[in-house]
Amino acid sequence: MSDGAGESASNKDLRTVLDRMSDGFFTLDGDWRIVFANDRGREILRSAMTDDAVGPDGSVEGANIWESIPESTETVFYDEYHRAMETQEPVSFDSYYEPLDTWFDARAFPSDEGLSVYLRDVTERRELERRQEESLRAIQRLYAVSSDQDRTFEEKVAEILTIGCEYLDVPNGFLTRIEDDTQHVEVSHATHPLLQPGETCPLDEAYCKRTLEREQLLTIVDASAEGWAGDPAYETFGLETYVGGRVEVEGERFGTLCFADTSARDEPFTDSQQTFVELLTRWVSYELERRRAAERLASERDRLDEFASVVSHDLRNPLTTARGRMDLLTDDCESEHVEPVRRALSRMDTLIENILTLSREGGGVDELTRVDLAALAADAWETADTRGGTLRVAGDGYALRADEQRLRQLLENLFRNAAEHGAVGRESDDVAVEVGPLSDGNGFYVADDGPGIPAEDRDRVFESGYTTTSDGTGFGLDIVSQIADGHDWAVSVTESADGGARFEFAGVDRM
Repeated sequence: MSDGAGESASNKDLRTVLDRMSDGFFTLDGDWRIVFANDRGREILRSAMTDDAVGPDGSVEGANIWESIPESTETVFYDEYHRAMETQEPVSFDSYYEPLDTWFDARAFPSDEGLSVYLRDVTERRELERRQEESLRAIQRLYAVSSDQDRTFEEKVAEILTIGCEYLDVPNGFLTRIEDDTQHVEVSHATHPLLQPGETCPLDEAYCKRTLEREQLLTIVDASAEGWAGDPAYETFGLETYVGGRVEVEGERFGTLCFADTSARDEPFTDSQQTFVELLTRWVSYELERRRAAERLASERDRLDEFASVVSHDLRNPLTTARGRMDLLTDDCESEHVEPVRRALSRMDTLIENILTLSREGGGVDELTRVDLAALAADAWETADTRGGTLRVAGDGYALRADEQRLRQLLENLFRNAAEHGAVGRESDDVAVEVGPLSDGNGFYVADDGPGIPAEDRDRVFESGYTTTSDGTGFGLDIVSQIADGHDWAVSVTESADGGARFEFAGVDRM
């Protein structure tokens, strides 16, 4: 700084302004000696310099920066400051300085006299970014595990407990089930001997007791300092750090999902960490609900299979006997009652077949493959009882992604439905049916020239048991609807160009 009263006053004002800065600032001459430092800059330099380089009054001016801070010569600070001096171009960079455990945003501006340096402590910002990256990685790992169809529920829980322990930096993660006021450890990733799978303890001696009493997470970072000394749970487990949430299944208490450590924590769990634990708790609750629903469904299917076996054995056998007797009766005599009885037996056979289809398969679909609509429609027409009707297939070459066997059943049911209802009010049983792609190519239709379906009944035709004829079973279109649902297709019914029924299936994957 120059001599002169005016300049001295100006320099003094400048020093005051620089000292008020929260960022560090210092200047270096051409020999790398410190010429000036504001208060924050002096604080940073002193904390990094060797003791003998700092003046008795705490000053740093006059010291060679590289000699007084020898560790810095192997850092990016040394390289970038020299580059700025050599090129006379400003430099800016972020770098971690390990001796001070600090991240700095550094900017250096060269001149003929030396270098002016601004240092901003960005450690908090970097720590926030690090935590955000950790949160993102943990969420990505959680998604990968939760969507893995090859793992069992227990395997998924074990993996998310591992992810949670790593993210929260604790050694113990565990899922408990509470039954008869006893805590059961179901799955765990833990080093604590009392938190291994299969371990039990009275609920009164578990941290879970208080967890279950709360709507929000229970968080503890220093149990002994937070009044837990003497608590049965603390005496039993000795956990200093704990975060846990309630797991509920269909609104009822199941247990808890928890993470813990026998050592106290230096700082509270962050909002992101607590949100992550809440997310895990909700995911486990959802998976348990889904598993319970699947178990109920499996039980219902077992009962339906048993019912189907009874239907197949106890009804088919008498029906076969009745049909055989009917054939013998036809040979022995002629009667106007024979044909109605034959139709009734045929209807019973169709009814049994439909019931078996609904009970054993419902709307389930298996492997989806490329299916040629025209070819499959022609095959289905040959096997369906169409009473001599005619089939026309439009859009040759149209292929879709479907379960071929279930799509065949869908077409057969629609063809039979057209044949049964198409003859109503007509002299001939012949019915014309057309199959083809929708105009946008994202679906297909099945249309007939029968009497059609009244507009007021179109919302009901897919209901189980609904029929408009005495010969109908009321299950055929229900099967059609379930097969469409199994493929995630939208099905609707409208009027065909010939005044009959037209069934449209949209949302089809074309191939």
